[in-house]
Amino acid sequence: MLQRLAIRDVVLIEKLDLAFAPGLSVFTGETGAGKSILLDSLSLALGARADSALVRHGAAQASVIAEFDPPAGHPARLLAAEQDIEVGGDPLLLRRVVTADGRSRAYVNDQPVSVGLLRRIGDELVEIHGQFESHGLLDATTHRPVLDAFAGSETGLTRTRAAWREWRAAAALRAEAEAMLKRARAEEDELRHAFDELAGLAPRLGEEAELAESRAMMQHGEKLIEAMNTASAALTRSGEVEASLRSAQRALERVAERAGGRLDGVIAALERAAIEAAEANALLERASAEIDVDPRHLERVEERLFALRAAARKHGTEVDGLARLKDELGRRLAALDGGGDDLARLAKAEQAARAAYMEAARSLSARRSEAAGRLDSAVATELGPLKLDRARFATRVEALDETAWGPDGLDRVEFLVATNPGTPPAPLGKVASGGELSRFMLALKVVLAGTSPIPTMVFDEVDSGIGGAVAAAVGERLDRLGGQVQVLVVTHSPQVAARGSSHYRVAKGDAGGKVLTSVAVLGEAERREEIARMLAGETVTDQARAAAQSLLGV
Repeated sequence: MLQRLAIRDVVLIEKLDLAFAPGLSVFTGETGAGKSILLDSLSLALGARADSALVRHGAAQASVIAEFDPPAGHPARLLAAEQDIEVGGDPLLLRRVVTADGRSRAYVNDQPVSVGLLRRIGDELVEIHGQFESHGLLDATTHRPVLDAFAGSETGLTRTRAAWREWRAAAALRAEAEAMLKRARAEEDELRHAFDELAGLAPRLGEEAELAESRAMMQHGEKLIEAMNTASAALTRSGEVEASLRSAQRALERVAERAGGRLDGVIAALERAAIEAAEANALLERASAEIDVDPRHLERVEERLFALRAAARKHGTEVDGLARLKDELGRRLAALDGGGDDLARLAKAEQAARAAYMEAARSLSARRSEAAGRLDSAVATELGPLKLDRARFATRVEALDETAWGPDGLDRVEFLVATNPGTPPAPLGKVASGGELSRFMLALKVVLAGTSPIPTMVFDEVDSGIGGAVAAAVGERLDRLGGQVQVLVVTHSPQVAARGSSHYRVAKGDAGGKVLTSVAVLGEAERREEIARMLAGETVTDQARAAAQSLLGV
């Protein structure tokens, strides 16, 4: 609720600090005293359009601070927190400064913010209904949430929103798969040609290195054979090397016993040398036999190597990547062949999700239609005492085109009124006069009390053009509404003023050669005198005081 309003240099107000209490607060005073300045000041702090005309003559700037204390988790606190404004459990201070040249600055808890953010936060804290302006319910986009709150549709909304998300997710998956399949089919011929080419080539991992090695060996085959022959000749020249080593070994073995072990190492070395020589000769013969100097074989190796490298260049990969590419192309073709089945499965899942959404949304629609009837009846009950008995209030719930369906269901909701019998209902703001509009809003708010998170409501001259029993009915309803939310009312009706739990008198007077507006908080005796003035006019009589006392119930 609004706890404090501090105004500096706004039109006729030089300095004003007001504290507010819960319940119904009434503002009274002579016409032209400056009651509208209070509302303009509050509106300014809530993000209304700034105007240099609001700055008091001679002042450099005007400023307004509105202090609120919404509960934890309130939308206004959440909006502030989203913008990294530290609020915690402290009050929310909305401040607006307007300079004499028309420039404007906005602050929330002394942190600079845009006027747009200030307005968004203000809209969550105060709803103003006046003869020339009305926030909230005149905006048709608010009607569906209001009806849902009245209907108690939280569970249905949660279910519908969850079903909507699942449907959209399923539709996105189906659309993505469809697009992928379409692209794949457009590339199918190219894919199959590439796969067939690689399948015919049958590349193996590591094959390039093997072929390059074989090619290099075959290219140098003649030199390798020549070197191997020279080595073989050396091993077999003047008799076999191995035979010579064995002969030397046997000669030493015959005298080894007489050498006292001195020849044992030599004999062992000759043994090893003979074995290594025999193995070297065998390996040399095997290597020589493996050298391929057939030019036709070299040609085949080179053709294979060049074919692999050409394919790698064509597909933009390494030779060793060809085998992986072939496998990937195979998988894509397999997916293409089975893509119709996958698409059918996803389409079936999408249809199931749509059906679940439709079920939840239709249930929500039925709840809205039932609640609309109850709301219309409840509002009709309030209209008679407010001198709107010839008017008719109607809540229209109509189905949207599928293109307009959304997480909140299938419906458009709009509040309509017909002020005269026989005329079709039309939107609130288009058919109701200023006074009628305020009373329609009062009737609606009384019925909807407790369903909105907005903690403060302002009515400007809701009693315009009425009196007597109708004014008493307005006052009674404002009093009832004040039991649910904080209500501020600017009124000229003594019947309404008498209902206030707090009473403020607005007056205009001379102060040091300047005309200024002041506001006084009235005690019991002062209230009685003020209401008597409202009843009697310029001259307050004892009869007026008695009537005022009767209205106050004291």
